[in-house]
Amino acid sequence: VKTNLIEAQIIETAILAIINHQSLIATKASRIVSAAGTYAPVLDFGLRRAHGTEAGLYGSRACIIGGCVGTSNVEAEYKWDTVSKGTISHAFIMAFDSELEAFRAYAKYNPDNLILLADTYDTLGSGIKNAIKVFNEEREAGRLKGSYGIRLDSGDLTYLSVKAREMFDEAGFESAVISASNDLDEFIISDLRNQGAKIGMYGVGTKMITADGTSALGGVYKLAAIERDGKLSPKIKVSNDPIKITNPGYKKVLRFYDNLTNVAIADLITLNDEVIDDTKPLTIYHPVHTWKKRTIENFHVKELLKPIFVDGKQVYNSPKLSEIRENHMVARSTFWPEFLRLINPSEYHVDVSD
Repeated sequence: VKTNLIEAQIIETAILAIINHQSLIATKASRIVSAAGTYAPVLDFGLRRAHGTEAGLYGSRACIIGGCVGTSNVEAEYKWDTVSKGTISHAFIMAFDSELEAFRAYAKYNPDNLILLADTYDTLGSGIKNAIKVFNEEREAGRLKGSYGIRLDSGDLTYLSVKAREMFDEAGFESAVISASNDLDEFIISDLRNQGAKIGMYGVGTKMITADGTSALGGVYKLAAIERDGKLSPKIKVSNDPIKITNPGYKKVLRFYDNLTNVAIADLITLNDEVIDDTKPLTIYHPVHTWKKRTIENFHVKELLKPIFVDGKQVYNSPKLSEIRENHMVARSTFWPEFLRLINPSEYHVDVSD
């Protein structure tokens, strides 16, 4: 942000609230989507557990950016180019005289998205069996053409999903989707996959929309330079805590990619007027422990910051939400798997120039 001091401080709180919250939720969603894997999409089911309706709305946006394929938040569909998705509720089923009657009623009006909640009474004893009855009826009537399957919301998800897969396959419904919910996060989903669970879709709520385990993202907004008479004077905030000492000067952020693999090597914070010669080796330094350094070579550079307003005029049009999601997924794919591990990941370098 480069503007007069009063305007810069007026927008400080808004910028921090917007960027910190959505960055935090998008990061959590990205971890969950990564844990679920390529063939098991993740849906955002978090609105009712969010810290308020506005946090839920923009949290849903962040979940989509993080890789979710849809959200239960209908307002998000109206506001952005995403789709609202959900399944039948326990209350709906309990409102009928029987589970089978409820499934038939739901199938009548949702033939193209027939995901039935199987655990209201007895998952294996009635829920899956009644679902199979309805799928047979819909197939015989020629209406079973879209997505169909069940959602498991309680119990041993690995065991129940394996048994459900056996029952569906035996009944000739090999393409039935088995989805799961129930306080899931990246660690539980990773365990389910390692246990051999037959789950093809996840609905994640509380632990994603609240970024469980990290209550807030501590992004800050600090004065880096003052311009007087056309000249920028760098400013530094000194602290007894080294990590809180700011880097002075008007800066830019660069990402370095290996020329052979196109994998991200490191990010570098430099002064705005610094020029990087990508034909020569470059030494970069840890921002706090400056004795830690590394030399990189055979790289190409991408500038990460883009101007939004210049001289009061908007010069950047925000992409569609689907495009932002795709940008994130592409960028994530350029990192080595070692940086993306859930437990004990390697530290990606975000360094400073000399």
